[in-house]
Amino acid sequence: MNVIENMREGLRSVQANLLRSVLTALIVAIGITALVGALTAVDGVEKSINSSLSSLGANTFDITSKTNRGGSTQGVTEKLYPNLKFNEVIRFTNQYNFPATVSLSANLTQIAEVKRLSNKTNPNVTVLGANENYVTIKGLDIKQGRNFSPIEIEYGTQVVIIGHKIFTTLFKENENPIGEKISFLGGQFKVIGVIIEKGQSFEGNFDNMVIVPIRVANQMAKGRSLWYRLTVGVEDINNVDDAMGEATGVMRRIRQDHVGNENSFQLERSVSLAERTAQLAGYVRTAGFLIGFVTLLGSSIALMNIMLVSVTERTREIGVRKALGATPLRIRQQFVTEAIVVCLLGGALGVLLGIGIGNLGARFLGMESYIIPWVWIFFGLFVCVLVGLLAGYYPAHKASKLDPIESLRFE
Repeated sequence: MNVIENMREGLRSVQANLLRSVLTALIVAIGITALVGALTAVDGVEKSINSSLSSLGANTFDITSKTNRGGSTQGVTEKLYPNLKFNEVIRFTNQYNFPATVSLSANLTQIAEVKRLSNKTNPNVTVLGANENYVTIKGLDIKQGRNFSPIEIEYGTQVVIIGHKIFTTLFKENENPIGEKISFLGGQFKVIGVIIEKGQSFEGNFDNMVIVPIRVANQMAKGRSLWYRLTVGVEDINNVDDAMGEATGVMRRIRQDHVGNENSFQLERSVSLAERTAQLAGYVRTAGFLIGFVTLLGSSIALMNIMLVSVTERTREIGVRKALGATPLRIRQQFVTEAIVVCLLGGALGVLLGIGIGNLGARFLGMESYIIPWVWIFFGLFVCVLVGLLAGYYPAHKASKLDPIESLRFE
């Protein structure tokens, strides 16, 4: 009996014991879904984050407020530092003389509604305040119009750069938005630029974003403290350490940090962000492996139990096959193949569900890129074959050892 005949016999056995086979295949499918789904979601999120970080490049670093909030570590209370203030970040951009590009930004809100005439967006638009270097540092391209001018940033002119989705919602396809007025958060702004379609990234959804001069955003906050982010980009990656040292000195002087005290602000290089992302992704991958392994272990035990029952039920059939000349090797091949068939049926369903659930999970986390994880697809199917071999071998070995005469007498 060749492999094809074994496969056919395996399918016939599945049909003969349909409910039992389907339940076993579903157990395998759940394990593969957990395995492939978790790994697909991790890959999707990591791909989007790495794409965003690559646009920033390894030659940038961020200066933000300290994230600690006065917690206690080993009995020592951490010092609570105030957030960066608007006048401090403005002074930094003016006093930092290192040959580098300095971007200043702050998120004003993520629930704004933008209107133009009778058209309006959903109330989920991000309003961001930034200076004229933000577009360059973030690798954004202006599709129509222009970037902010230094004068507009300095005096807080009521102008705005809009994302692609905002443009398609408020304007017709062939309509020129430059110079037109839109309104949001109680203010009216003149459109001076449209960002080319970018999609979701680690920094946010630029397509669903409006960018105003940083001074305007600070005024619109109406006394509310914003989370300011300074991003410094250096042309030569070899000068990043020097640039960071210079930036630390300038900000410490502005913040009046005393000699010997730690920095009252946070300075982080984009490379370290990528490393932390990869580390976190590794933890989630490990969790996905463990969940899938435990589930597949349970399905292996269930499959082995079903195959043992199948051997008992088909004792007379085994006796007939042996009487007709089937060797123990052929008997083993048949039962192992049946186990593999059940696993592959469940695995195929699990892979499809895993890809769908994994991409939905990545989308739920804000990543719009859809991926087909070929590596995990083939890995999942390989695991199914392996589970079938391991779970089917003992029942197959038991079947091959049955005495043909005793088997024919079995009732």
